[in-house]
Amino acid sequence: MLRIHFMEADKWQGSPLYEAIVAKCMELGIAGATVYRGLEGFGASARIHHAHSLSISRNLPIMVSIVDREEQIQKLLPHLDQMITGGLIAISSVEAVRYSKSTQDSAPARLSRERDDIRGSAR
Repeated sequence: MLRIHFMEADKWQGSPLYEAIVAKCMELGIAGATVYRGLEGFGASARIHHAHSLSISRNLPIMVSIVDREEQIQKLLPHLDQMITGGLIAISSVEAVRYSKSTQDSAPARLSRERDDIRGSAR
C-alpha cells in the first residue's frame, strides 16, 4: 500500500494533484486508488491546517491511498517523484482479505477466499 500526503492546493500541470495521481494510476493499471480530504492536520510545515466555516480558501490535507502489488507500486514511484514537490510518501505491506468489484459494476465480482499479501499476489 502506498499513501501520499499533501495539501489540497497542490497542482500538477494546472490540475489538482490528487486528480493527476489518480489518472496516472488508471493509466498504469493500478488496482485501486482513493482520495481522502482531511478535516485537520499538520506536517513538515508544523502549521495546523483545518476547515473553517468562514474561510473562502480551501487548503485541507489530502491523502491518496493506493493498493496494488509491489511491482505495480514501483512503476508508479518515478512518476510521483516528478509530480510531488512537498508532502510525504509512505509504503507499507498489507494483507488483502478481499479484492472484488462493487456489486453496482456491470461485470461479475471477483472474490478471493485466500488471504494474500497485496505486495505479492492479490491482483
